[in-house]
Amino acid sequence: MPEATLRTVSDPGRAGPASRSSRLAPVHWLALIFLAAALGFAAVAWATGNGFYLRLATEALIFAGLAMSVDLLLGYTGLLSLGQALYFGLGAYVSALVLRDVAPSFWLAMAAALLAGGVAGLIGGVIANRVKGVYFALITFGLAQVAAKTVYNTRALGASDGLIGIPQIQVGFGPFSLDTADPLSFFLLVLGLTVVAYAGLSYLMDAPFGRTLAAIRANEKRVPFLGFNAWRYKLAVYVLAACVAALAGALYPMLRGFVSPELMFFETSGNAVITVIVGGVGTLVGPVVGSLLLTALRSVVGSWTEHHLIVVGVIFMLSVIFLRKGLVGALLARLSRRGEQGRATP
Repeated sequence: MPEATLRTVSDPGRAGPASRSSRLAPVHWLALIFLAAALGFAAVAWATGNGFYLRLATEALIFAGLAMSVDLLLGYTGLLSLGQALYFGLGAYVSALVLRDVAPSFWLAMAAALLAGGVAGLIGGVIANRVKGVYFALITFGLAQVAAKTVYNTRALGASDGLIGIPQIQVGFGPFSLDTADPLSFFLLVLGLTVVAYAGLSYLMDAPFGRTLAAIRANEKRVPFLGFNAWRYKLAVYVLAACVAALAGALYPMLRGFVSPELMFFETSGNAVITVIVGGVGTLVGPVVGSLLLTALRSVVGSWTEHHLIVVGVIFMLSVIFLRKGLVGALLARLSRRGEQGRATP
């Protein structure tokens, strides 16, 4: 089937190849602005010697990876997963075990987490994609709960105490290396990985694969008539989302030095969904913005009261009511209207 036909079905308003190459999309400009702001923040934090905020920002970026995995399913395919914490926690545990019991190697830990996430995502995807709609959400929720309870009751994995004693490591890049114990170095590493993930996933979502996912989101029943197997594409994006979540989770023990079963609980999955909705569904940069915002709010409000979840809940409700496209989505819509008005003005 011609690519133009799929583009029209998946997103009638999407620009063609010529227009995409001639100018950078507004969402990518926002991503570049975010990157510049993050580098500026790192410079200020380094100058002031404040490692706490660097660690906090690093944690926000790690959970942004989890949120991006949710966005791949919810924003681009129309699938609500309430169990992405399963793969995030799996990546964290695999990474912790490799670093503690096998070898203190960043690349080995990341590779093991990627493999585990891919295998688990394939199994979970085959199970979850047997149903649709709310049943899909319930199946993903159930899978995560089973995994969380299993880990919680397994002594070899530390049971309710989790795994502790994860060593700090050196990450090698040829002749160069950085220390995960250094807040600035690890922040820049995680920031770089976030940029790579955003760029790679954005490219993939703008490719025929991503446009097929958009067609599934718009009208799944029409996709087979266009020559595509919707089930295979949904399985593929589910496995991809699981791998992204697992890789994000693999970074967590490098930051905190421990992992616990709570990483697999529903609160982790629920926070990721809230992050995507607040930041902006179907944008990829929205989850990053949402994660940074909510992490900062939890830290600030948490220093005042233990009831910080109430504030997060209020923000979520306000976003659903007044900003249905999220912060980034609302900003992109505003920029789009200004652009149309500018083109209409003689």
